[in-house]
Amino acid sequence: MRLRPLALSDAPAWRELKERNRSWLSRWEATVPPGDTSGRITFRQMVRRLRTEALAGRMLPFAIDYAEPPDPADVLDGLPGAEHEPGGRRGRRPAKPVAHRLVGQLTVSSITWGSLRSANIGYWVDETVAGRGITPTALALAVDHCFRAAGLHRIEVCIRPENAASLRVVHKLGFRPEGLRRAYLHIDGDWRDHEAFALTAQEVPDGLLARWRVTLSSSGTTPAG
Repeated sequence: MRLRPLALSDAPAWRELKERNRSWLSRWEATVPPGDTSGRITFRQMVRRLRTEALAGRMLPFAIDYAEPPDPADVLDGLPGAEHEPGGRRGRRPAKPVAHRLVGQLTVSSITWGSLRSANIGYWVDETVAGRGITPTALALAVDHCFRAAGLHRIEVCIRPENAASLRVVHKLGFRPEGLRRAYLHIDGDWRDHEAFALTAQEVPDGLLARWRVTLSSSGTTPAG
C-alpha cells in the first residue's frame, strides 16, 4: 500500500467507495451539530479546503492506495522450469502487479506547533480490504512521516469505544491509552465519547513502521505494501 495526496481526479473512485461503504462507515463519521449552518460540501470543495489547510501547516491529507499482489500461479508460469508444470505451459512473462487503487483516506489534523508539536490522525478504509493490515501500515507510515519529516513530537488517535476494528489498529501498533474523553466529537448524529491513544517520537526511536514489521514478522505475517 502507499500514501499520497488526495487529488481532484479521485472524485469518482472516492464517491463510489463512500456510497458502497455507507453502512460500514456511517456509525463512525463526523456529522454536523444542531445549529451549524455550514452545510455539506462537494468533493472538490473538500479537496480544496484540505489543500488550504495543508499549505497553512495545519493538516496533512492522504489517500490510501492498495495493489493486490500478483497471482502466484501466474508468476510461476513464467519462471524457468514452468514447462514441466501440468499442461506444459511455457514462455509467458511473470504477471505484473495490479495497479494501485484508492481504498481509503487518512488525515493528520489539528496540527499544533510551538511547544506542543502535536496532531490527531483519523482514517477509514474500504470494508472489502479490512483485516489485511492496510490500516495499521498506513497509520504507521503517517506517524513516521509526522515524526521524521514534519518534526512533530506527539500523535493522538481518538476512537469511539464501540469501534472494535479501529481499536484493534492502535492496539496492534502499541499506542498508549490516555483515557476517555466525554462527548468529544459529533458522530452519527450526536456527541460521542472517545477513547484517546497517543505516541511520542521518543517512544518509537526506530520508527513505528519498523516496529510494526517486527510484530508482523514474529507472527509470520507480511505487511501490506
